[in-house]
Amino acid sequence: MKLCDLLETDKILIDIDISSKEEAINKLTDLFKKDSRVIDIDYLKRAVFEREKIMSTGVGLGFAIPHAKTNAVNNVIAAFARSNKSIDFQSLDGKPVDIFFLLVGTEAQVGLHIKLLSRISRLMNRDGFREKLTSASTPEEIRKLFCDEENHFFEIT
Repeated sequence: MKLCDLLETDKILIDIDISSKEEAINKLTDLFKKDSRVIDIDYLKRAVFEREKIMSTGVGLGFAIPHAKTNAVNNVIAAFARSNKSIDFQSLDGKPVDIFFLLVGTEAQVGLHIKLLSRISRLMNRDGFREKLTSASTPEEIRKLFCDEENHFFEIT
């Protein structure tokens, strides 16, 4: 399964106005209120916030990957957001965050969940990719960047 296949344009937010980690996670999870893959949106939100309490998912370089494994979904879901200003996310490097990638899978999909988290991290550490995401102006452009980068990077590695 590819990130490109998971990331739908209606689950991509550009230049959102947020001021906190909680607000970022709520905006991302709210995208799934009417999604058939979500069984219980409140339980989904709780799972993401509970995971965040264990350790910040702000991985550094202005990027966070809020994620969870929960049976509040019946399949893997993903969303992307870019905020119009950086916010404190208690990141591992202490730097504020303006790019967010939400990933939620079922309890039974642990292997896939870890593989997708790794793939997101590897893509976000590629030179120039974050800059391209920062300058993209539409959800379609963001999705295309993920698809192109993922196809190129994982084709040669």
